[in-house]
Amino acid sequence: MAHVVVLGAGIGGISTTYELRAALGRAHRITLVNDTPHFQFTPSNPWVGVGWRTKKDIVVELAPLMKRFRVDFVQQAVARLHPAENRLELRDGSSLGYDYLVIATGPELAFDEVPGLGPDAHTQSVCTADHAAKAHIAWEAFCKDPGPIVVGAVQGASCYGPAYEYAMIMDKELRTRKIRDRVPMTFVTAEPYIGHLGLGGVGDTKGLLEHELRQRSIRWVTNAKVDRIDTDKMVICEVGEDGAEKKKHELPFKYAMMLPAFRGIAPLRGIEGLVNPRGFVIVDKHQRNPTYPNVFSVGVAIAIPPVEQTPVPTGVPKTGYMIESMVTAAVRNIKALVAGKEPMSEPTWNALCLADFGDRGVAFVAKPQIPPRNVNWAAEGKWVHLGKIAFEKYFLSKVRSGVSEPYYEKAFMRLIDLHKVKVPAA
Repeated sequence: MAHVVVLGAGIGGISTTYELRAALGRAHRITLVNDTPHFQFTPSNPWVGVGWRTKKDIVVELAPLMKRFRVDFVQQAVARLHPAENRLELRDGSSLGYDYLVIATGPELAFDEVPGLGPDAHTQSVCTADHAAKAHIAWEAFCKDPGPIVVGAVQGASCYGPAYEYAMIMDKELRTRKIRDRVPMTFVTAEPYIGHLGLGGVGDTKGLLEHELRQRSIRWVTNAKVDRIDTDKMVICEVGEDGAEKKKHELPFKYAMMLPAFRGIAPLRGIEGLVNPRGFVIVDKHQRNPTYPNVFSVGVAIAIPPVEQTPVPTGVPKTGYMIESMVTAAVRNIKALVAGKEPMSEPTWNALCLADFGDRGVAFVAKPQIPPRNVNWAAEGKWVHLGKIAFEKYFLSKVRSGVSEPYYEKAFMRLIDLHKVKVPAA
């Protein structure tokens, strides 16, 4: 009997757990390790931030689910991974051995890299359900006494979609409350241009997102390096194409949400051969670590180099469908190894994304996610907003029912077919 441990219960971890159970059957043991008692649907966090959802709406308790599907569940933080010993050291002092390990932890949020950044300092966050719930409390107080908003992503960030989403969703909510005219908004981003997204742009995301910002009277600053954040002011340096300082900005705010840079989690950092200097897990084309071949990794935890050099550092996002393809490849390869065969499966690393703007949105397809691409397409409309709602309901139902089948591409293609949107063939 093989023992497979999945570390992390986000979108990548929960999908890996269910696919492993379906692929390996009951003859093998699966253990899910997570530091919180629940799964959370992270894409809904911007809605939580303005009160369109609550934390309760987007989380699912893990212990009863794992018991139902015959998966061991350990709710513990990890203190250190010892890959040479096939062992996880847990925070309570105990250890958990494994034959195969799948690292699906997501990132550590590097708020400390910018003075004043984060929910324990002067800005809000929508990176976790708890952060988003805290952001909503601050949002309600802000709406009683509105003023300037600053929103965006700091240097080194690799996940830009939620920043755009939150900016547009806040705009929509402010218009609904009829106080938008009292709220100057500025979008601040490390991207070299609006719509870069850490991907060099996808289709006409530059034009589409610039149009949305203009329509909503949201100013922007690109190539921005945030120097510090005070209680009511953000100090940023806008740089030119050569990286030299171009202009200093001091942006006042009464409410701010800035996405941080990511890094690998502390229990993995510094393990030679396993992670890069930033702490992200090194994987080959089979999602397998070359130094420790019984260790796999999926999702935001893996190392992917930047698409291109930019004046201010930007990272590469790991999108939902891309993560799902990593999961399927990793599971198939673990199944092969358990059967005494060599791993053969490779992920597609394509991107199919829906960015909700509260009343409409932008969708894009990048095949593969890293350019050059066979398909490079983007479109906008109300159908994207409706599609994001449908995706949330579908994925949460999948988690609650233990469905193991990947759904992103199938659901995305059904969505665009229903709304008669034409996507170029690969």
